[in-house]
Amino acid sequence: MPERARITIAVLGLGGQGGGVLADWIVQLGERGAHVAQGTSVPGVAQRTGATVYYVEMIPKGGTGAPVLALTPVPGDVDIVVASELMEAGRAILRGFVTSRTTLIGSTHRVYAIAEKSAMGDGRASTERILAAAGERAGRFIGFDMDAVAERTGSVISSVLFGALAGSGALPFPRTAFEDAIRAGGKAVEANLRGFAAGFDAARGKPEPKPEAPDATAPTSEAGRALAARIDADFPREARFLAREGVRRLMDYQDADYAVLYLDRLDSLGSNPVLLAEAARHLALWMSYEDTIRVADLKVRASRFARVRGEVRAKDGQIVQLTEYMHPRLEEVCETLPAGIGRRILASERWSRRLEPLFAKGRHVETTGLRWFLMLSLLAGWRRWRRGTLRYQMEQARIEDWLALIRAADADAAIELARCQRLIKGYGETFARGLGNYARIVERWRAGGLDAAGLRRLREAALADEDGVALGEALAS
Repeated sequence: MPERARITIAVLGLGGQGGGVLADWIVQLGERGAHVAQGTSVPGVAQRTGATVYYVEMIPKGGTGAPVLALTPVPGDVDIVVASELMEAGRAILRGFVTSRTTLIGSTHRVYAIAEKSAMGDGRASTERILAAAGERAGRFIGFDMDAVAERTGSVISSVLFGALAGSGALPFPRTAFEDAIRAGGKAVEANLRGFAAGFDAARGKPEPKPEAPDATAPTSEAGRALAARIDADFPREARFLAREGVRRLMDYQDADYAVLYLDRLDSLGSNPVLLAEAARHLALWMSYEDTIRVADLKVRASRFARVRGEVRAKDGQIVQLTEYMHPRLEEVCETLPAGIGRRILASERWSRRLEPLFAKGRHVETTGLRWFLMLSLLAGWRRWRRGTLRYQMEQARIEDWLALIRAADADAAIELARCQRLIKGYGETFARGLGNYARIVERWRAGGLDAAGLRRLREAALADEDGVALGEALAS
């Protein structure tokens, strides 16, 4: 049997995405198409949800004796690579599975790794570099957002991948054979066929229908429309989109008066378009700091429950239980109290010692249960009194100090100071670390002798690691 008759296929996916089902379909496809086919899997625990490599090898029947098929893919000897997520396509390239002989079929959406999400700055791997490598290394690359297609068609990504595999023409089987393999599986056949058809069309270059999406930033209230008109009249074009998004975010976070304060603060920074664009982004983020009120509000929103039901594909009438892990520290609880009370408790060694054990451990909170839903709903309703909390007073003082530094600096340094807000994010220990690094940079700036380039170097050093080691070295140098 000539070597080219053998077909080798590697499927790289994440746990729960149906990679095993996809591999089974491919094996059935080969067996029904007069091939000897074999499928194996190599499970692994990766930084997301357990990345797994499925390997299928097939060879036409008719030779003398039973063929010997490999159990795992061999670098440089894989005809087709199917990747259910963009980083998995990148992983296949790094492992040498993708060469000039390979047809690479991959979804371009991302499922971010823990290291990417927990980085101090933007820790995301470069999508552009992976796409470029896919185009350069593979003999042929078929890539599109298959997760979005699966959601649009009410199917799963494995069926879209199977459709893209059929549409690629890389296997010597007709479309009907692929569809028969899905029907033989007997599960969610209609939904899987819809996903298959959409994947097939996308692989063949047929344009996907794109319904006109509503403008998410369009104001829906009279106050919102008035603020949008103020932005169009008072702010340069470069800053308008971010300012409108900032207003939308802060009206959702607090109220219209809070959004007015946001625009007043932006107005006080002058007319430099670059500075206003940076400040519009970072001021909105700082003013919508994540306190316990905000966390509770997000946890009990109807839109969140609907999103979770959609993600797990729960049907009408099915019960979904949602359990969260929450660990508010004593400091965060006190900062949610009226400023005078919270400040006194934190300043009292006796009260702190008594109350600290109550918040030493995290709790598993079932937000779909009546008890915790009501408690979190009550806490979310506390936002009407947020302005009287200790945390509000602390953050507004920090924001005003930051804005004063920006106003007093030259144009280039003002932009870098505005960008230093990137260090401050999250809540709990993450927030405390970022705020500490920010304070160290500001202290060095106030000492004098530092220019915009120096500020940028210190900020990048602070974003390099959680523990502030790189920042300490940069400050020492």
